[in-house]
Amino acid sequence: MELTARGQRQSTVMSPRHVRGTVLAVLLCSALAGCGSVTASAPAGAGAPSPAQATSSAPAASSAPAAAATGCASVNQATSVTVHRVIHLVEPTRAGALSKTQHNATLVRALFGQFCAALSHASAATGTVHCPADFGISYTGTFYDGSRTLAKFIYGATGCQIVSLTADGKTRTAMMLGTAAAAAPKLRDDMAAVLEVPRLAIAQPASGSGQAGPSR
Repeated sequence: MELTARGQRQSTVMSPRHVRGTVLAVLLCSALAGCGSVTASAPAGAGAPSPAQATSSAPAASSAPAAAATGCASVNQATSVTVHRVIHLVEPTRAGALSKTQHNATLVRALFGQFCAALSHASAATGTVHCPADFGISYTGTFYDGSRTLAKFIYGATGCQIVSLTADGKTRTAMMLGTAAAAAPKLRDDMAAVLEVPRLAIAQPASGSGQAGPSR
């Protein structure tokens, strides 16, 4: 898949916009220890236990505590999310820092659910993809159940939007195109609600400095 910024000319000289896209892609993959997804599977040829084995192991299994869910299986357990805006611009910028810890569980779970919906409907793009202007704005954050980490995310909010979610050392990544975009139409709205900023501010550098609400 070739990502081509709208209006970009073919040239052997790398443009600032091309540099921004490269820097963001490298930082996304570096921050999450690689872009992609990993799916666990049962060992081949594993058979069902015999009735005697099942009977003998039943008491031990019933007494063992259930494993705490993480990732998309834990959306309804999320109680807070911490979000930080990251800007990777070649040109100088006066955009201020933006970070927020949101404890409204309804807002937190709505955002978490949008990430999971996009990832579960991700499809491979083919041919040339024409991306909107990329201002190098992305958001990183962590979903929590109390103090327990459920998942870490990255949301590239400009250019060809990208979402990544990491849980239990496994990373899933998708471009917000086609079925993924259709499955998560409120992602930007829910991010704005969590940060308590206008929707348009999500993909635009904000002047000045400061924070949106209290941070942890």
